[in-house]
Amino acid sequence: MRKAFVVISALLLVAFVLQFVFAAVGGFTKPAADGAYTLHSVNGMVVIPVLTLLTALFAALARAPGRLVALALLPIGLVVVQALLAMFASASTDAAGVSTPLGLTIGGLHAVNGIIAVHVVVGVLQAARKLAAPIDAAPVPARAGEPA
Repeated sequence: MRKAFVVISALLLVAFVLQFVFAAVGGFTKPAADGAYTLHSVNGMVVIPVLTLLTALFAALARAPGRLVALALLPIGLVVVQALLAMFASASTDAAGVSTPLGLTIGGLHAVNGIIAVHVVVGVLQAARKLAAPIDAAPVPARAGEPA
C-alpha cells in the first residue's frame, strides 16, 4: 500500500505541473475565448480534487502518520481558495469589464496559492517515499578514521 501511496502522490504532482501548463495554454490562446481555460478548469476542479482524495486515502491505508494524512488533504482546501481567488479576480473589474489593480493583485495571489499547493504536494511525495523506503536498509558504514 505504501508504494501505491508514492505512485498516487506522484500522479498528483504531475496533475499540478499540468495545471501550470494548462494555465499557460489559456493565457497564450489567440484569440482569447471563453474555452481557453477549459483544461485548466477541469484539471483544477475535477482531476486534482479526485487525486487529492485518493492520495489521502492511500496515505491512511499505508498507515501514514495522521499529520501526513492531513497534509495529503490540504490541496483540497487550497483548490477551494484557488476557486475563490479566481472568482474574486474576475469580479474585480471596472464598469467596462476591464481588469483593475485589485483584480490583478488577486489574480497574482491565485498564482502564488498554486505555487504553495505544489510545494505541499512535493512534501507529501517526499514523505510518501520516505515511508515506503525499506526499513531494513543497511546504513552506509563510515570509512576508517571518520566518526560514526
